[in-house]
Amino acid sequence: MTKLTKRQIEILDFIKKSSGASNQEIKNYLKNISRVTVIRDLNFLLENNLIKQKGEGRGVYYKEKVEQDFLRYIDVDKYFQSDERQIKFERFNFDIIKDLKDIFSSKELVNLQNLNRQYQERIKKLPDSIVKKEFERLTIELSWKSSKIEGNTYSLIDTEILIKEHQEAIGHKKEEAIMILNHKKAIDYISDKKSDFKKLTLGKIENVHSLIVDGLNIGSGLRKNPVRITGTQYLPMDNQHQIREAMEKVIQEVNKLPDYFSKAVFIMTIISYIQPFADGNKRTSRLLGNALLMSDNICPLSFRSINEVDYKKSVILFYEQNNLRMFKELFIEQFKFVVENYFLT
Repeated sequence: MTKLTKRQIEILDFIKKSSGASNQEIKNYLKNISRVTVIRDLNFLLENNLIKQKGEGRGVYYKEKVEQDFLRYIDVDKYFQSDERQIKFERFNFDIIKDLKDIFSSKELVNLQNLNRQYQERIKKLPDSIVKKEFERLTIELSWKSSKIEGNTYSLIDTEILIKEHQEAIGHKKEEAIMILNHKKAIDYISDKKSDFKKLTLGKIENVHSLIVDGLNIGSGLRKNPVRITGTQYLPMDNQHQIREAMEKVIQEVNKLPDYFSKAVFIMTIISYIQPFADGNKRTSRLLGNALLMSDNICPLSFRSINEVDYKKSVILFYEQNNLRMFKELFIEQFKFVVENYFLT
């Protein structure tokens, strides 16, 4: 995940305010900073697609590089320093559904595709029994971590015993075991019907949600009542007709996106943003993202190494600012992790 130093943030802010600045102007602004240090910081900002270089020779200057407003850099630590945040969108913003295009740069897409080719080449060479075992391991770790993000207290070992041996952990609520086993059921359903998810429908989304909340006293189907989200002042829609309209637009837009990495990130954030169901929205969104990936023979995410606090912050940033940068970077990190840690034997 992109982390800028205080000085790099100062440089980026100066470039934004100046609508473009040269090396010398940046050096003069910072004071007592060497030209070499300035160039090093500018190169870091260039590598992370935060600025672009214009002009030639002595006429070189730098401008902010933002093809999409929803990918602007936000200093996450500073943003979450106070609960009194300046929220850009307190209510649902319908425009973001059609605005979420070109999520990944061409370079990012090439890197993701190259990683997936490694995964595809490996599973072709592995015996079916090994592929099955590795997918079982990924399923266990996804069921554990996705549940943990939602407050489930099962350990990874307890989760493995629950899924493999159907033995519940002592000292835990029955609902925690159900939550984990529901993940397993939903993943199995998706795996059996991979090709069906090449094109999303509301019925397919509701099917995944129904499996996720089965036995947890949570109503299925689009919600009729208002919901509040812990940790944010953002208020999702409370009108079922509007929720249905938003979901129909989401399905239309996600099916038009040109690549399945973009589709996955789109659905993982938008479902969580709309909150179409009474509960289980983020769990459903994560599994739907994986369903889209698997439909195109892309390695699904386990989320095993993701920091739960970072994940929640990235989702809140999308709620409050419609900013996708942090979530996208976490997605890239997790995809790299899953390709480098599964299906290797």
